[in-house]
Amino acid sequence: MDPKISEKAWNPELEKNVLKRWQEEKIYDFIPQEDNFTIDTPPPYPSGRPWHIGAAAHYSQIDMIARTARMAGKNVYFPIGIDRNGLPVELYTEKKHKIRMRETERGEFLSLCRDALDDLEAEMILIMKSLGLSGDFANYYRTDSEEYRTLTQSTFIDLWKKGQVYLANRPNNYDWVSGTTIADAEIIYEDISTKLVYMKFKIKDTDKEIVIASTRPELLCACRTIIVNPEDERYTQYIGKKIIVPITNTEVELKTHHSAKQEFGSGAVMVCSYGDQNDVALFREMQLEEIVAIGLDGRMTEVAEEYAGLKPKQARTKIIEDLKTKGFLEKTEDIIHRTPVSERSKIPIEIIPMEEYYLKQKEAVSKIKKLGQEVTFHPTMHKQILMNWLESINIDWPISRRRYYGTEIPIWYCKNCSEPHVPEPGKYYRPWMEKCPINNCTKCDSTEFVGEERTFDTWMDSSVSPLFISKFNRDDEFFKKVYPASIRPQAKDIVRTWLYYTLLRCEQITGEKPWSEAWIMGYGLDEKGMKMSKSKGNAIDPLPVIEKSGADTFRFWSASEINHGYDFRCNEQKIESTKKFLSKLWNVSRFLSSFPVIESAILSASDKWILSELDNLVKECKRGYDDYNFFIPAIAIREFTWNLFAAHYIEMAKARAYGIGFTDEERDGAIFTLHKTLSTILKLLAPITPFITEHLWKVLYSDKSIHKERQVEVESPEDLTRFTKEITEFNSNVWNEKKGKDLSLKDSISISVPESLSAFSKDFASMHNLE
Repeated sequence: MDPKISEKAWNPELEKNVLKRWQEEKIYDFIPQEDNFTIDTPPPYPSGRPWHIGAAAHYSQIDMIARTARMAGKNVYFPIGIDRNGLPVELYTEKKHKIRMRETERGEFLSLCRDALDDLEAEMILIMKSLGLSGDFANYYRTDSEEYRTLTQSTFIDLWKKGQVYLANRPNNYDWVSGTTIADAEIIYEDISTKLVYMKFKIKDTDKEIVIASTRPELLCACRTIIVNPEDERYTQYIGKKIIVPITNTEVELKTHHSAKQEFGSGAVMVCSYGDQNDVALFREMQLEEIVAIGLDGRMTEVAEEYAGLKPKQARTKIIEDLKTKGFLEKTEDIIHRTPVSERSKIPIEIIPMEEYYLKQKEAVSKIKKLGQEVTFHPTMHKQILMNWLESINIDWPISRRRYYGTEIPIWYCKNCSEPHVPEPGKYYRPWMEKCPINNCTKCDSTEFVGEERTFDTWMDSSVSPLFISKFNRDDEFFKKVYPASIRPQAKDIVRTWLYYTLLRCEQITGEKPWSEAWIMGYGLDEKGMKMSKSKGNAIDPLPVIEKSGADTFRFWSASEINHGYDFRCNEQKIESTKKFLSKLWNVSRFLSSFPVIESAILSASDKWILSELDNLVKECKRGYDDYNFFIPAIAIREFTWNLFAAHYIEMAKARAYGIGFTDEERDGAIFTLHKTLSTILKLLAPITPFITEHLWKVLYSDKSIHKERQVEVESPEDLTRFTKEITEFNSNVWNEKKGKDLSLKDSISISVPESLSAFSKDFASMHNLE
């Protein structure tokens, strides 16, 4: 009988036909039922080319979650979105058009940003579709749409009315490159080379000096006190004395504070506004008067006198020279300093007093801890990232930003008395260009208003994604059916931002957690274990890789190379080599396509053996799929298919399947087992490699899609797995004997089958041509 599969190899070009058929048949369309499996899909950010290959691997596995859930009988809602708010597109637009945001008319700049996003977004959507994502592309959303921004503003207005938002002037993390406040969660720490400067401070009316070490000598002009530990006897007699600050000659008081460490340097610490968060805490606690030494332009202010106008690093270099010239420098040391930098611009942040809007979060920490404990994390170790972050929260969330491309804060101020006014929710507002929808000031009855120009922190938008996809406040019936979501898949680097802020905001708005499970993935690194970036030249564009090797090759690489939750290395050669397994699967399927599918048969010992091994495979795959750890089924399926099914069972059953020297009953047992095993492999593999499994399934087994099938259940047949080691060793021994005697595999050989394997003798004899 001629094989049904005529092609000699799997051709990735066939994926396009499969994809087209899925789109035409709309097999992934979602119709809400009473019980649904909702995925709070992360909307990727189109920040530039190429899209990160690690992100492509991440989204491949999110699709595996969707397909796993469908085959488990769940009604899957898999929305697709694109995150288009925030700083990256502004920086991209400035660089592309060689312009500066604040020197460009706002409307024009926003238009340029939208054009850039449209261009980059199209490529991301193409990659996601090419990878076989079974999401709702027909209704994909954008976080900069009027509908989405209306939700962000409406939830803000709701929290405003509940008294959860307030305006305050306090020290904030400031990214002077992007010109905006950033939250603690947007800060990363990098080890940066700098100088530790030992400076001489004179104790007034004495000949004594105190040597103080600092990495920020440029802040001498903002020094307001010197502190020592109250138990440090070296300074007991000088407490309350005046200390003369070098360079500035200002006088500050020597005070005690428990935070000063006796063992660090001289034990004395200068407190400036603001070198770090410790300074901020000390200024607040000791009620010191702040001096603004660094301006919004990232340069020293006029209080720095001769250093005014210099960037902090420039001022630092000049002050060190002046300290040396004037005899105030004890020494300098080259050190590596753990420095807080902006996650976006990668520039060291400054701490500057600014008036910003804050969302209350401190009072919610204990509640979010409780909710976090209720969420099942995959893998469990990454729950600790959230818990560690919650332990570190000591200020409320600054939610206002001095940028353009973001959701506008919907506030107008009375021109006469500055009273803030918030409109009714349900509409998208742009206060910087629109007339206030409120006619009269509630405080002074004035009719003139000025619109707020600031935008929200982009996490204010991202944190309501579960509400947007569930049509919160737009379709109550739909919302009740799909909210809370079932699972939040995301990368580990945004647990303390996206995951945390979503828990916070959704609890504040709905009173419940937004999902019951969180699936966390590690970073995609280059082949040397380094972080990928365009500037380093080690970024890999996933699109050419997918076009060359095929989506299934890429997806199987993703599943078989990435141990869930851990960082992983991306290597084009390894991706390409993964195709070997798909070729093996194709060859096995092509061989089996010569035989008819048989519904039932009487089984031999060999058949029962491989089916009991198959049952073990089903159990192992179920273990992995239940935890959304695709590494487990990928490795197990490859090992079983290649090293047991193909290498041993098919060779043992081949002659029997052809009916050569066997009865019809024995033949049918082999054919039945071959097809049962392959059809099971295809089902188990379908969530990981949807294209090849769909093609083979339709050619061999059904007109219906494999992705509409229920996943295989454990059958617990007669267990013959105790023979596996003996069977594989016997076959290997025969092959080695023939090789040692320079015989081909088809040549006959005289070898006795062990008594313990006598039930398999007939298959061994036909397989090896035993005499």
